[in-house]
Amino acid sequence: MYLRALTGLADDGTTTCSSEELAAAAGVNSAKLRKDLSHLGSYGTRGVGYDVEYLRYQIAREIGVTQDWPVVIVGIGNLGHALANYSGFRSRGFRVVALLDADPRRHTEVVAGLEVRSFDDLESIVAEHDVSIGVIATPAVAAQDVADRMVASGVTSILNFAPTVLSVPDGVDVRKVDLSIELQILAYHEQRKAVAPGSEVVS
Repeated sequence: MYLRALTGLADDGTTTCSSEELAAAAGVNSAKLRKDLSHLGSYGTRGVGYDVEYLRYQIAREIGVTQDWPVVIVGIGNLGHALANYSGFRSRGFRVVALLDADPRRHTEVVAGLEVRSFDDLESIVAEHDVSIGVIATPAVAAQDVADRMVASGVTSILNFAPTVLSVPDGVDVRKVDLSIELQILAYHEQRKAVAPGSEVVS
């Protein structure tokens, strides 16, 4: 969140910012921000604040996004299209090197400047580009097979948008993004807001 906030400040032409300004941009309070940044070292100057570009680089280095990470996206439906066209990947250190789909009818498409290729090309693409991060945007029924192929080809980190839990071996990291669960959490909070104090929610 801090990296995203700093990138936004830099894009707006801000060169230095106070802890209060950075905290507001990141959606936290300034005490939490100072505590979090203290784990990286001391990068602020009393009375001046933080050098935006320098702090952005230090945080990017700490989380490992100062290098260019090649990424492959599997499943080029509506969500896959949206992910392929997301400009935030490149500005944050990620380069989409291939878009793959099992449907031959999609193999003539060009999305975000990349030709959609057959899923059968996965192994050669991973080897050619030294890909360690894969994104799954397939239907749930296909996701486990895709994950298995990714792992077998050498992918060690997976971002899963399919609404299913993946089983992967030790040493492979999976981050699950489930939009329906996020909406359900918001609905829960909305329901809580609507309930009068002292009354109970009947489910």
